[in-house]
Amino acid sequence: MAIDVEVVVVGAGAVGLACAGRLARARRSVLVVENRDGVGEETSSRNSGVIHAGLYYPVGSLKALTCVEGRERLYARCEREAIPHRKCGKLVVATDAAERAQLEQLHARGLANGAGALRLLDQAELLALEPNVRAVAALLSPETGIVDPHALLQSYKREALEHGALLSLRTAVAGLEPAAEGVRVRTRARDGEETELTAAFVINAAGLQADRVAALAGLDVDALGYRLHPCKGDYFALAPALRGIVAHLIYPLPVQAGLGIHVTLDVAGGLRAGPDTEYVTEPHYTVEPSKAAAFGAALRRYLPQVRDTDLSPDYAGVRPKLQAPGQPPRDFVIEHAAVHGVPGLVNLIGIESPGLTASAAIAERVAQLIA
Repeated sequence: MAIDVEVVVVGAGAVGLACAGRLARARRSVLVVENRDGVGEETSSRNSGVIHAGLYYPVGSLKALTCVEGRERLYARCEREAIPHRKCGKLVVATDAAERAQLEQLHARGLANGAGALRLLDQAELLALEPNVRAVAALLSPETGIVDPHALLQSYKREALEHGALLSLRTAVAGLEPAAEGVRVRTRARDGEETELTAAFVINAAGLQADRVAALAGLDVDALGYRLHPCKGDYFALAPALRGIVAHLIYPLPVQAGLGIHVTLDVAGGLRAGPDTEYVTEPHYTVEPSKAAAFGAALRRYLPQVRDTDLSPDYAGVRPKLQAPGQPPRDFVIEHAAVHGVPGLVNLIGIESPGLTASAAIAERVAQLIA
């Protein structure tokens, strides 16, 4: 049985497209299979658009390592390809004395991770930077920034296609079976047409469906710790009258399943609040206007000027979390046959934040794994 294509990438989000571009540049034949109508229509385009510095993740974890490496690659890509972005910096704020110790721990971890020239600020220093923010102390992260996720996705897509990769939209993976030459892949188009091909490697970058794709290969996703727990996050837009109320991204200290309801800028200067965390059975993207009261209360802990009426529903995203409700955070899964036993299959599972920042670094690791 002959190899039809060297690499099948399942999923055309930021990570899948970054992998496709990296492998196509290395002169491998690549096919990207995506079941949606376009690229990056799920988690990759439904997030805060933040370029993370590497503050939050355990030292030595895949999240920490790929975030820091990916951050540098992402800024370089943005400059090289004129992708809209801004290195605006971030302030993580302590709203009372009890949170100071957490802020100091975050500072130490960020320095150990290589998150840049972090600096602890007292209240006076914070007010000098952000007169409208009320907190007793803050951590300044100058390497944090923002990017237009849609423009980044198009950049990755363009690179992959220009180097010969093929993209099949509205096409789902229906079967994966180990074969003598690699992996036999069965796809099903939305019109029902099925196709079989053989790939030397399959990169499972299917985001919210990554555990399902792993199961298609015969893997026990529960035994391997691959089971995903979708976690929805809603965003509210702040009224245009508040534009300019802050110059940095403003974050509270992280909460159990996320980074807390924070205020971010987009590349056009608009302000957005979110996301919250809500585990869901199935992904959906409805934002309930009634949540404005909870968002307003969270924001007023550090931005007292914000009223509930300043908030309007914007959009929602769903994180592909490996962390179940009440469990401690989990690291990215980047695993090949040495771990799960299926030759030619590379699983990328649980790629939530900082996945957008880390995308190029994850692609580099994948390229090394299959070299």
